Amino acid sequence: MKFEKTPLKDCFLFTPDMFPDHRGIFSESFHKKKFKEATGLEIDFVQENQSVSKKGVLRGLHFQEGDHAQAKLVRVIYGEVLDVVVDLRPDSSTFRSHFSVILNDKNQHQLFIPQGFAHGFITLSETSVFLYKCDRFYSPGSESGIIYNDKDLAIDWILPESEMILSEKDTKLPTLQDLYK
Repeated sequence: MKFEKTPLKDCFLFTPDMFPDHRGIFSESFHKKKFKEATGLEIDFVQENQSVSKKGVLRGLHFQEGDHAQAKLVRVIYGEVLDVVVDLRPDSSTFRSHFSVILNDKNQHQLFIPQGFAHGFITLSETSVFLYKCDRFYSPGSESGIIYNDKDLAIDWILPESEMILSEKDTKLPTLQDLYK
């Protein structure tokens, strides 16, 4: 498994080793000991979620607040997405910075997102199946987010806004500036 640092502190990109043969392909998608050796972090994932989205669906930018903040390990098992994270940790050297990466079923990249980050993605293929492990259980009362088109973040979502499909809730999220007044 290959581990790469991203421009954001404590956020890592993983690529599993692939073992193809005449039957297909085998890969190890997560190994706790190798993860700790590469990152120095001890993670215990307690929940795994999956979403299926059609082209243009933008989910995010979401996060859990306080004691319910979640670290996530995300990947695409079918299709392609642009995955985006924003560092919301005031004491971090990369506070208010964002990073984006293409995740798809071909490159097999996985993104580790530490606690204290907002996260979102947009489906670029006709359909995507997105899988993510979390180290804390989901808590509806701790749910928060940042509006996807925040001008201070200036995220390039690749698709034009006219092709984006959002939930009503995601169109009403606050800006980053409004969160930190």
